[in-house]
Amino acid sequence: MKGLTYVRYEVLRTVRNRRFLIFSLVFPLILFLSIASAHRNEELDGISFPLYYMTGMAAWGSMTAVISSGARIAQERQVGWTRQLRITPLKTSTYFTAKVLTGYLMALFSIVVLALAGTLLGVRLGAVGWLTMLGLLLVGLIPFAIMGIALGHLISVDSLGPAIGGITALFALLGGVFGPLVTSGVLFTIVKCLPSYWLVQAGKSAHEGGHIWTGQAWIVIAVWSLVLARVGVRVYRRDTAKV
Repeated sequence: MKGLTYVRYEVLRTVRNRRFLIFSLVFPLILFLSIASAHRNEELDGISFPLYYMTGMAAWGSMTAVISSGARIAQERQVGWTRQLRITPLKTSTYFTAKVLTGYLMALFSIVVLALAGTLLGVRLGAVGWLTMLGLLLVGLIPFAIMGIALGHLISVDSLGPAIGGITALFALLGGVFGPLVTSGVLFTIVKCLPSYWLVQAGKSAHEGGHIWTGQAWIVIAVWSLVLARVGVRVYRRDTAKV
Protein backbone atom coordinates (compact mmCIF):
# COMPACT_ATOMS: atom_id res chain seq x y z
CA MET A 1 0.00 0.00 0.00
CA LYS A 2 1.56 3.26 -1.11
CA GLY A 3 1.93 6.10 1.38
CA LEU A 4 -0.13 8.63 -0.60
CA THR A 5 -2.92 6.12 -1.08
CA TYR A 6 -3.05 5.48 2.64
CA VAL A 7 -3.08 9.23 3.40
CA ARG A 8 -5.98 9.67 0.98
CA TYR A 9 -7.83 6.82 2.68
CA GLU A 10 -7.29 8.44 6.10
CA VAL A 11 -8.54 11.85 4.92
CA LEU A 12 -11.73 10.39 3.42
CA ARG A 13 -12.33 8.35 6.53
CA THR A 14 -11.96 11.37 8.78
CA VAL A 15 -14.19 13.63 6.70
CA ARG A 16 -16.97 11.06 6.90
CA ASN A 17 -16.78 11.03 10.70
CA ARG A 18 -19.68 13.26 11.76
CA ARG A 19 -18.65 13.37 15.42
CA PHE A 20 -15.23 14.65 14.44
CA LEU A 21 -16.66 17.40 12.22
CA ILE A 22 -19.05 18.52 14.95
CA PHE A 23 -16.45 18.88 17.69
CA SER A 24 -13.51 20.14 15.62
CA LEU A 25 -15.37 22.49 13.28
CA VAL A 26 -19.11 23.01 13.72
CA PHE A 27 -19.17 23.53 17.50
CA PRO A 28 -16.22 26.00 17.62
CA LEU A 29 -17.64 27.88 14.63
CA ILE A 30 -21.09 28.23 16.18
CA LEU A 31 -19.61 29.39 19.49
CA PHE A 32 -17.43 31.93 17.73
CA LEU A 33 -20.22 33.42 15.63
CA SER A 34 -22.71 33.56 18.49
CA ILE A 35 -20.38 35.01 21.13
CA ALA A 36 -17.95 37.13 19.12
CA SER A 37 -20.75 38.86 17.22
CA ALA A 38 -22.18 40.13 20.51
CA HIS A 39 -18.80 41.60 21.53
CA ARG A 40 -17.35 42.58 18.16
CA ASN A 41 -16.55 46.13 19.29
CA GLU A 42 -14.86 45.14 22.54
CA GLU A 43 -11.29 44.20 23.43
CA LEU A 44 -9.89 41.28 25.39
CA ASP A 45 -6.32 40.83 26.59
CA GLY A 46 -5.17 43.83 24.57
CA ILE A 47 -6.64 42.86 21.18
CA SER A 48 -10.07 42.93 19.59
CA PHE A 49 -12.49 40.37 21.02
CA PRO A 50 -13.25 38.75 17.63
CA LEU A 51 -9.52 38.21 16.99
CA TYR A 52 -8.91 36.74 20.43
CA TYR A 53 -11.95 34.48 20.32
CA MET A 54 -11.31 33.44 16.72
CA THR A 55 -7.81 32.29 17.68
CA GLY A 56 -9.17 30.54 20.77
CA MET A 57 -11.77 28.61 18.81
CA ALA A 58 -9.20 27.77 16.12
CA ALA A 59 -6.90 26.45 18.85
CA TRP A 60 -9.69 24.34 20.32
CA GLY A 61 -10.87 22.95 16.99
CA SER A 62 -7.37 22.19 15.75
CA MET A 63 -6.41 20.53 19.05
CA THR A 64 -9.40 18.23 18.67
CA ALA A 65 -8.48 17.54 15.05
CA VAL A 66 -4.92 16.38 15.71
CA ILE A 67 -5.64 14.49 18.95
CA SER A 68 -8.50 12.62 17.25
CA SER A 69 -5.94 10.58 15.31
CA GLY A 70 -5.72 8.57 18.52
CA ALA A 71 -9.35 7.52 18.17
CA ARG A 72 -8.67 6.05 14.75
CA ILE A 73 -5.60 4.22 16.07
CA ALA A 74 -7.58 2.78 18.99
CA GLN A 75 -10.32 1.57 16.64
CA GLU A 76 -7.78 -0.12 14.38
CA ARG A 77 -6.10 -1.78 17.37
CA GLN A 78 -9.44 -3.13 18.59
CA VAL A 79 -10.31 -4.86 15.32
CA GLY A 80 -6.76 -6.07 14.68
CA TRP A 81 -6.18 -3.80 11.69
CA THR A 82 -2.85 -2.47 12.99
CA ARG A 83 -1.60 -6.03 13.35
CA GLN A 84 -2.53 -6.77 9.73
CA LEU A 85 -0.80 -3.59 8.56
CA ARG A 86 2.44 -4.65 10.24
CA ILE A 87 2.67 -7.67 7.95
CA THR A 88 2.17 -5.54 4.82
CA PRO A 89 4.86 -3.47 3.02
CA LEU A 90 3.44 -0.33 4.68
CA LYS A 91 6.13 1.14 6.92
CA THR A 92 5.35 2.05 10.51
CA SER A 93 6.65 5.57 9.87
CA THR A 94 4.25 5.92 6.92
CA TYR A 95 1.36 4.76 9.07
CA PHE A 96 2.00 7.38 11.75
CA THR A 97 2.84 10.07 9.19
CA ALA A 98 -0.54 9.50 7.56
CA LYS A 99 -2.27 9.90 10.93
CA VAL A 100 -0.41 13.14 11.69
CA LEU A 101 -0.90 14.60 8.21
CA THR A 102 -4.60 13.82 8.30
CA GLY A 103 -4.94 15.51 11.68
CA TYR A 104 -3.07 18.55 10.40
CA LEU A 105 -5.16 18.78 7.23
CA MET A 106 -8.34 18.74 9.28
CA ALA A 107 -6.84 21.26 11.72
CA LEU A 108 -5.93 23.53 8.81
CA PHE A 109 -9.47 23.25 7.49
CA SER A 110 -10.86 24.26 10.90
CA ILE A 111 -8.45 27.21 11.14
CA VAL A 112 -9.27 28.48 7.65
CA VAL A 113 -13.04 28.27 8.21
CA LEU A 114 -12.76 30.18 11.49
CA ALA A 115 -10.48 32.75 9.86
CA LEU A 116 -13.10 33.36 7.18
CA ALA A 117 -15.75 33.71 9.88
CA GLY A 118 -13.45 36.12 11.70
CA THR A 119 -13.18 38.41 8.68
CA LEU A 120 -16.97 38.60 8.61
CA LEU A 121 -16.88 39.98 12.15
CA GLY A 122 -14.22 42.55 11.44
CA VAL A 123 -10.92 40.74 12.05
CA ARG A 124 -8.33 42.53 9.96
CA LEU A 125 -4.77 41.28 9.66
CA GLY A 126 -2.15 41.83 7.02
CA ALA A 127 -0.70 38.93 5.04
CA VAL A 128 2.21 38.69 7.48
CA GLY A 129 -0.20 38.64 10.41
CA TRP A 130 -2.32 35.81 8.99
CA LEU A 131 0.76 33.76 8.10
CA THR A 132 2.27 34.40 11.53
CA MET A 133 -0.86 33.20 13.29
CA LEU A 134 -1.18 30.15 11.04
CA GLY A 135 2.46 29.21 11.44
CA LEU A 136 2.39 29.51 15.22
CA LEU A 137 -0.81 27.50 15.47
CA LEU A 138 0.66 24.69 13.37
CA VAL A 139 3.84 24.61 15.44
CA GLY A 140 1.87 24.71 18.68
CA LEU A 141 -0.13 21.66 17.61
CA ILE A 142 2.93 19.38 17.48
CA PRO A 143 2.67 18.11 21.09
CA PHE A 144 -1.07 17.50 20.68
CA ALA A 145 -0.49 15.46 17.51
CA ILE A 146 2.01 13.30 19.41
CA MET A 147 -0.40 13.08 22.34
CA GLY A 148 -3.09 11.68 20.05
CA ILE A 149 -0.82 8.87 18.88
CA ALA A 150 0.17 8.02 22.45
CA LEU A 151 -3.45 7.96 23.62
CA GLY A 152 -4.41 5.71 20.73
CA HIS A 153 -2.02 3.05 22.01
CA LEU A 154 -2.75 3.63 25.67
CA ILE A 155 -6.54 3.80 26.01
CA SER A 156 -9.31 1.56 24.70
CA VAL A 157 -11.65 2.82 22.01
CA ASP A 158 -14.59 2.96 24.45
CA SER A 159 -12.71 5.23 26.84
CA LEU A 160 -10.90 7.36 24.27
CA GLY A 161 -13.85 9.53 23.25
CA PRO A 162 -14.48 10.87 26.76
CA ALA A 163 -10.72 11.11 27.32
CA ILE A 164 -10.17 13.26 24.24
CA GLY A 165 -13.14 15.46 25.13
CA GLY A 166 -11.94 15.92 28.69
CA ILE A 167 -8.30 16.56 27.77
CA THR A 168 -9.05 19.10 25.06
CA ALA A 169 -11.61 20.87 27.28
CA LEU A 170 -9.11 21.09 30.15
CA PHE A 171 -6.30 22.38 27.97
CA ALA A 172 -8.70 24.83 26.31
CA LEU A 173 -9.96 26.18 29.63
CA LEU A 174 -6.54 26.55 31.23
CA GLY A 175 -5.01 27.89 28.04
CA GLY A 176 -7.50 30.74 27.84
CA VAL A 177 -9.49 29.62 24.81
CA PHE A 178 -12.68 31.07 26.32
CA GLY A 179 -10.89 34.05 27.84
CA PRO A 180 -7.91 34.47 30.18
CA LEU A 181 -8.42 32.25 33.21
CA VAL A 182 -5.80 34.09 35.27
CA THR A 183 -3.40 36.94 34.53
CA SER A 184 -0.98 36.79 37.45
CA GLY A 185 0.25 34.68 40.33
CA VAL A 186 1.41 31.10 40.63
CA LEU A 187 -1.46 29.67 38.59
CA PHE A 188 -0.60 32.01 35.71
CA THR A 189 2.98 30.75 35.81
CA ILE A 190 1.65 27.19 35.54
CA VAL A 191 -0.72 28.12 32.71
CA LYS A 192 2.18 29.59 30.71
CA CYS A 193 3.80 26.16 30.82
CA LEU A 194 0.94 24.69 28.78
CA PRO A 195 1.12 24.47 24.97
CA SER A 196 -2.55 25.47 24.70
CA TYR A 197 -1.76 28.85 26.26
CA TRP A 198 0.68 29.63 23.46
CA LEU A 199 -1.78 28.44 20.84
CA VAL A 200 -4.15 31.17 21.99
CA GLN A 201 -1.30 33.69 22.07
CA ALA A 202 -0.78 33.11 18.35
CA GLY A 203 -3.58 35.60 17.66
CA LYS A 204 -1.99 38.23 19.85
CA SER A 205 1.37 37.67 18.19
CA ALA A 206 -0.20 38.16 14.75
CA HIS A 207 -1.83 41.46 15.72
CA GLU A 208 -0.17 44.55 14.32
CA GLY A 209 2.41 45.69 16.83
CA GLY A 210 2.10 42.46 18.78
CA HIS A 211 5.09 40.50 19.98
CA ILE A 212 6.02 37.17 18.51
CA TRP A 213 6.19 34.15 20.80
CA THR A 214 8.77 34.54 23.52
CA GLY A 215 11.60 32.09 24.07
CA GLN A 216 9.48 30.43 26.74
CA ALA A 217 6.86 29.54 24.13
CA TRP A 218 9.34 27.59 22.01
CA ILE A 219 10.79 25.87 25.08
CA VAL A 220 7.32 24.82 26.28
CA ILE A 221 6.36 23.40 22.88
CA ALA A 222 9.72 21.61 22.53
CA VAL A 223 9.65 20.07 26.02
CA TRP A 224 6.05 18.86 25.72
CA SER A 225 6.80 17.42 22.27
CA LEU A 226 9.94 15.57 23.41
CA VAL A 227 8.34 14.18 26.58
CA LEU A 228 5.20 13.04 24.77
CA ALA A 229 7.30 11.52 21.98
CA ARG A 230 9.16 9.42 24.55
CA VAL A 231 5.85 8.33 26.06
CA GLY A 232 4.44 7.57 22.61
CA VAL A 233 7.40 5.38 21.63
CA ARG A 234 7.20 3.51 24.91
CA VAL A 235 3.48 2.74 24.76
CA TYR A 236 3.75 1.79 21.08
CA ARG A 237 6.53 -0.71 21.79
CA ARG A 238 4.60 -2.11 24.73
CA ASP A 239 1.47 -2.44 22.63
CA THR A 240 3.16 -4.13 19.69
CA ALA A 241 5.01 -6.52 22.01
CA LYS A 242 1.68 -8.05 22.97
CA VAL A 243 1.06 -9.49 19.53
